[in-house]
Amino acid sequence: MASRLQTSCRASCWTIGVCILAAALLPGLQAQAVLVNDSVSGFIGTDVVLHCSFTNPLPIVKITQVTWQKATNGTKQNVAIYNPAMGVSILSPYKERVTFRNPSFKDGTIQLSRLELEDEGVYICEFATFPTGNREGQLNLTVLAKPRNWMEGTKRPLIAKSGRTEKILVATCTSSNGKPPSTVTWDTKLKGEAEFQEIRNSNGTVTVISRYRLVPSREAHRQQLMCVVNYQLERFTDSITLNVQYEPEVTIEGFDGNWFLNRKDVKLICKSDANPPAHTYEWKLPNGTLPGSVEIQNNTIYFKGPVSYSVAGTYVCEATNAIGTRSGLVEVNVTEFPYTPSPIDDHKSMVQPNIPTPVIGGIVGGVSLVLLVAVVLFVVLRRRRHTFKGDYSTKKHVYGNGYSKAGIPQHHPPMAQNLQYPDDSDDEKKPGPLGGSTYEDEDEDAGGERKLGGPKAYEEDAKRPYFTVDEGEAHPEPYDERTLGFQYDPEQLDLADNMVSQNDGSFISKKEWYV
Repeated sequence: MASRLQTSCRASCWTIGVCILAAALLPGLQAQAVLVNDSVSGFIGTDVVLHCSFTNPLPIVKITQVTWQKATNGTKQNVAIYNPAMGVSILSPYKERVTFRNPSFKDGTIQLSRLELEDEGVYICEFATFPTGNREGQLNLTVLAKPRNWMEGTKRPLIAKSGRTEKILVATCTSSNGKPPSTVTWDTKLKGEAEFQEIRNSNGTVTVISRYRLVPSREAHRQQLMCVVNYQLERFTDSITLNVQYEPEVTIEGFDGNWFLNRKDVKLICKSDANPPAHTYEWKLPNGTLPGSVEIQNNTIYFKGPVSYSVAGTYVCEATNAIGTRSGLVEVNVTEFPYTPSPIDDHKSMVQPNIPTPVIGGIVGGVSLVLLVAVVLFVVLRRRRHTFKGDYSTKKHVYGNGYSKAGIPQHHPPMAQNLQYPDDSDDEKKPGPLGGSTYEDEDEDAGGERKLGGPKAYEEDAKRPYFTVDEGEAHPEPYDERTLGFQYDPEQLDLADNMVSQNDGSFISKKEWYV
């Protein structure tokens, strides 16, 4: 602006004094501005206020006029003018719709009433000043249009047919002439699909149409279908309940499995789930004619008199409505005596919960797995107890005579029933020789056989480990405290059948020996 003013002064200043004055005021002119809203919006038919003010006017600057214009296709169209000398002027097509709120040299705010879609555009507020020229500000006016929303169901009957796969139109939801366009969705449990269409109107509004299609079925009958339209912060909903026609689904009630001879007042009732309701019921026996003692009243067949074997058979009921005919059947059996549940059966039926078969199978499988793991652990632990562990230097002594050889069955001297100490010994007594005889000195004859005898052999063998049985079990008669009996470890006796004797008098597992 300053450069344009300087150029104007050089070209057309009528006095040198005016140009000098304008040049002196240039720093203050740069602080002057026209303030307007960046953007304004309003709905069709409402009023909006377009603010405009002139800031920091200098005393020597004179405002001669305030003008509002609308930019249309690259040109400017006057809307309203305020001149301090000539007053206010409103131009067509804004007559009677535009007014200045408080016109002055500083305020050019106007109000635009009863908005129309054609009012949308760019508006310019311009202040004409002397001698600094014109100052202006621009704002955008957006005109919004609330859509008209509605939903309607199809006029075509919805009929469920077996084997049908074609999806048909069941409802349409429309949001018409909205600006900006609405968002349309469907809220339902139905298994259908929606298709959408947008139509842009010549006045700038948009119409959104959504159509919902599905395959009519018995399950879709009486299901709700809701249309939801979201526009700005507003929400519109509407819904319909589907009316699907289908042929009857037939069930027969009345036979409780306990029809017996001479029972009275029995009947069979034919019930049908149909839309529209079934209007005709027909009873028949596939392999014969109905007993003469029966009476049919619409959907119920009554058996007169006491029950006999002649009423047994397969009863078929056919139900018919406007869509089609379907049938159901029941097998009637007659017993000689009535069935009376035992108290135990009644108790079981009361106590036992109705647990689904898969759950029962899972429980049984889990218990079986736990038992199997327990058995395997027991077998493994038992074998570990019976199996030799370690090297031959750590073998357990079972019998301590030391005369067994590897791979050769043992030949033990017969075990004595009791071992007695000499009567004249007061010290701790050592057990006597096996079989009640004393050892002699041990010698070897020419054949390599060993002979027992002598105190040395006795002392050596006395140091060998022995297993003893409890004194109370081995000796029924009393013995003095110096008597020592054999004790047997049940585990070791059990192991003897599965063990192989060694040179040092110990046993190892046959499994270890033959490895």
